[in-house]
This record gives sequence, structure tokens and C-alpha cells, in this order.
Amino acid sequence: MEYAYVVYDRDKKMVEGKLNASSESSATSLLNYSGYQVLSVKPVVPFFNLDSLTARFTRVKPTEIVMFSRQLALLLESGTDIVTSLELLQAQTDSATMKQVLGEVISDIRGGSSLSAALSRHPRAFSQLYHRAISAGEQGGNLEEVLRQMANHLERSVTTQKKIKGALRYPVIVFVIALAVVAMMVTFVLPRFTSLYAQFGTELPLLPRILIGITDWFSQYGLFLILGILAGAGIFYFYIKSPSGKTWWHNIQLSMPIFGRINLLNSLSRICRTISLLFKVGVPLPEIMSITIYGSTNKVMAQTLADVQQELLKGEGLSRPMSRRNLFLPLMVQMTRVGEETGNLDRTLSTVAEAYETEAEDKTSAAVAMVQPMLTLFIGGIVAFIAGALIQAMYSVYGQFG
Repeated sequence: MEYAYVVYDRDKKMVEGKLNASSESSATSLLNYSGYQVLSVKPVVPFFNLDSLTARFTRVKPTEIVMFSRQLALLLESGTDIVTSLELLQAQTDSATMKQVLGEVISDIRGGSSLSAALSRHPRAFSQLYHRAISAGEQGGNLEEVLRQMANHLERSVTTQKKIKGALRYPVIVFVIALAVVAMMVTFVLPRFTSLYAQFGTELPLLPRILIGITDWFSQYGLFLILGILAGAGIFYFYIKSPSGKTWWHNIQLSMPIFGRINLLNSLSRICRTISLLFKVGVPLPEIMSITIYGSTNKVMAQTLADVQQELLKGEGLSRPMSRRNLFLPLMVQMTRVGEETGNLDRTLSTVAEAYETEAEDKTSAAVAMVQPMLTLFIGGIVAFIAGALIQAMYSVYGQFG
């Protein structure tokens, strides 16, 4: 937070200025340490601060955290102290959110906090996994290495998400465009043909009559259909936000055909990456499980991990409780057992994560490749039906007039 101060310097001259500190007492201590005689320290409360407003509602991108981690590791290895390193990174970032976060982190460190404690106060930017790994690096004296490992971990996650989004982007775009085209035809084109045929007073074949009936129905009840869909979507949304609904929906996500396997593989690969990373930097296994549970986005998986943690605390290890639960695939269970026996749990689970990520990418590509022709056939069928009905109606009118 920013504070305005009034002080006497060593020459007994009055000096006014502003500084960032975690609290008023921290600001006073910093000024006293610098040799000033403090007269007053007051927090600065601006009437409107666009940067603060933007930072409040904007998240820090994972790519920014990756770059921050690599650059901080490089600066620390070069012998630069932590505060100076963070100030250099704050000065060069273009993100208002990241700039504000780093400013508060710097103030907290100057006030006596460790880097991990300062980062933990910003969960929207630095996850629990991140600041807990940093804490282990501080305690083990290998902070630079941990920063690079976290950068690699986040970079792999970002790459995997980009591949999945890239694979799904084309079918989604095609589907949206097709819906827009069909909606325009039903809303603007077909009603004109319908009124034209009605003026001729001719008897139309079955296919055009079906099309005209569908168009008339949409004209009369289309608004109610849209409202019904929106209401159903709203009810579904609020239901899956409830505890029971969330459990049901997350279970569906893991068990649905084709995509359930993909979701399970992605979830297990993230778990393996998390356990591998934290185990490598020296975090105790029970605490690793707590962090993994907290970071899980699937409630069913989180509850399963919590059950495994309880049995782990009873002395049953990690692989044995996993083997009793179907969510953990055989490869993960076997490699976890090997890692426990050899003491290389980080390496074995890293190998499992790579295998699951590769399988998830292959299955995602295969699913998209299967959806694309089905989507094309569905859209082509609708367009062919409309075009066929219009052509048949035109020939019918010409024939009757002839």
C-alpha cells in the first residue's frame, strides 16, 4: 500500500514524499532505518485509480509467471539481492496487475516477510503449489533451481491447454457459423418464400410443406423456445454450483464416453506433476497431498485424494490406497509403488505425467477428428433439406402453372 510521509532529514530539512509498504508501522520503520525523523505517515487513498481497478479485476497470465520465474532465478544467480531483483522485474513488466502485485510483494519483504509468505498473499497470481514450492526452496537453499522447475511446470501446463483449445477451436467455429447461417435462413429467407407460395395458392409437395410448417412454428414459438433454453441453462448452471450438483457433474466429466477418459488423463497428469515437483524440492508427502487436494478442480478427484491422504497418514503409503480406487489408473499405481520403493517418486511420477499427457493429446485429436465429419454431415443435411425443399417447391409451382 502507498503511504504519504513528512519527515526531517539529517540536515533538519522537512521532506515530503510517498513510499510503498505493507503497513503504516512498516513504512515508519523503513523511514527510521533510512535516517529520517518521522513527523507523519498516512495511507494514500486515491479517489479513482484506473491501474488499481484494472489490477483488481484482471488475473496474471500463467505465461507472465513463467517469465517472472525464469528472470528472477537468473537475477538471483547473478548475485542480485531479492528486493533489487523484484524491483527490476516490476519496472520492466507491461502488466498493470503484475506491477501492482510485485509492488506489494516488495513492500512485504521490506517489512520482514519471506518471499514465499509475500507471494502467498496473492493467490490470484501465485497458486498454493507455487508459493509452497518457493518456501521449500528457501529452506533448502536452492531457490533458483525451484524457480526454474516451477517455470517448466507452468510452461508444460500452458502448452497442454493451448493444444487442447487449438484442437477444439475449428469445430466450435464451424458449428457457430453454421447455426448463424441456418438461423438467418429460417428468420429472413424462408418467410419470403412462404409468403410467395401462399400468393400463388398452389398445392406444394410434402417436403416444402414440412419446411413451411417448421418455419411457421419457429415464427410463433421461437421466442418461447429461446427463453426455455436460457431458463434450462440457468437452472443447470445453478444446480452444478450446488454441492450435490457439483459432485454429480464432476463425476459425469470423468465417466462420460470418450471425453471422460481425456478429462481423467488430464487430471491425473496434473496430480503426478504436482506430487513430482513438490517431492523433488523436499516437501513432506502428507503436505504434498494437502496441496494437491486444494489444487484439484474436480470435486470427485479431490475427495478421492483426501481418502488416500487419510490412509497415507495411517502408514499405508501412497500406492496401496491408490490401488483400491478405480480413478487411479494401473500405470500410475505401479509407478508410484516403484517410486516409493526406490525413493525416486519424483522421476517415476514425472514419467507417468508425460505418458498421460501424450495419451490425452492423442485422444483429443482423435475425438476432434471424429466430431468434424459428423458436424459436417449434420450441417450439410440441414442445408440439403432446406435447399431441396425450396427447389421442389419451385418446380411444383412451375409445373402447376405450365
